[in-house]
Amino acid sequence: MSSPSPFSRPGSGEATRITAAPQAAASAAPPRSRRGGVALWVVAVLLVPLLALLVRYFTGFLGTAASFIGLVLAAIPFVIVWVAVRYIDRWEPEPRRLLIFATAWGAIAAVVIALGVDLLVTLVTGGLPPAFSSVVQAPIVEEIAKGLGVLLIFAFARRAFDGPVDGIVYGALIGAGFALTENVQYFAISYLEGGPGQVASTFFLRAVLSPFAHVMFTCLTGFAFGLAARRGLSTGAALRYGIPGVIGAIVLHALWNGSATFFDFFELYAALQVPLFVLFILGILALRREETRLTRARLGEYATAGWFTPQEVDMLATGPGRRSAVAWARTLPGDRSAVMKTFIADATALAAARQRSLSGRDPHAPATERYLLERTMAARTALLGR
Repeated sequence: MSSPSPFSRPGSGEATRITAAPQAAASAAPPRSRRGGVALWVVAVLLVPLLALLVRYFTGFLGTAASFIGLVLAAIPFVIVWVAVRYIDRWEPEPRRLLIFATAWGAIAAVVIALGVDLLVTLVTGGLPPAFSSVVQAPIVEEIAKGLGVLLIFAFARRAFDGPVDGIVYGALIGAGFALTENVQYFAISYLEGGPGQVASTFFLRAVLSPFAHVMFTCLTGFAFGLAARRGLSTGAALRYGIPGVIGAIVLHALWNGSATFFDFFELYAALQVPLFVLFILGILALRREETRLTRARLGEYATAGWFTPQEVDMLATGPGRRSAVAWARTLPGDRSAVMKTFIADATALAAARQRSLSGRDPHAPATERYLLERTMAARTALLGR
């Protein structure tokens, strides 16, 4: 690279120094860190034979017709959850490959782990009481299995794991994937045992009253690892947060299963589960506000150095500002709304990269900042037509 970088490399935990904006940004290439990506690809490839095993399990024990009916019905709550999670994730979207990986881990790996442990326990003990399996074994095994997926993303995709909101997104999709496969089984068994009437009752309980149950459980694990990411902890140190998160998920899961086993489900649902869900939503809204604040603060540092105007920071770091900007871009010659969306996305990613630089947890953060700054300035130039 012939031109000097506008940044200097900081020490660990020290902010990247931003110099005044030059006439042209330095040329920079995107930083590459292949170790984590390769590790996740290896795990993803291993999921393929596990998927074949699951398909064989369902079609062999439940039949093709019942399994297909279960899959169609299970897809309905899954789509609802997917749309809700993508709405939460819209401020600073996570890489699509990681969203797919999270869903696949929950739907395939976590389910296979849970089924494998259940089979092993049955072989060793001859079968535990149903109440114990539902309230103790299932919450422990399933939440640990799902939590492993969050841990893998944290360990091997750290540059895409910036804080609690990211953790909630990954945890939610792992939970949604698990619920998808579990619902296929529940709906198929209901169809075989009681026909359409029992299927309708099961669908109401699992798809209408509780489509977000598994999502909420695993979100606690994701939130805990997200706190560790925000503090710049290593994978080993992050377990100090992750393990309590998994324990919290286990407790919530056990409470949910116990409400159906030992109590009047509908009374406990109204008295406890609904308030918990409301608190869950309020917590996500609070975290989203914090994410907005951090974006404004980090881009404000670039504005101080002359890279953005204060008006641009307001536009990039607020929901109403972004919507107005996209609407304005549509009125420009040739409809430049796509360019505006690129500008917003790159600027948001730039703010996240600077936050990682401040924490000192990402050695690639300075190079990422250079690359994203160049992309942001290029999008801005294309947007303004100069």
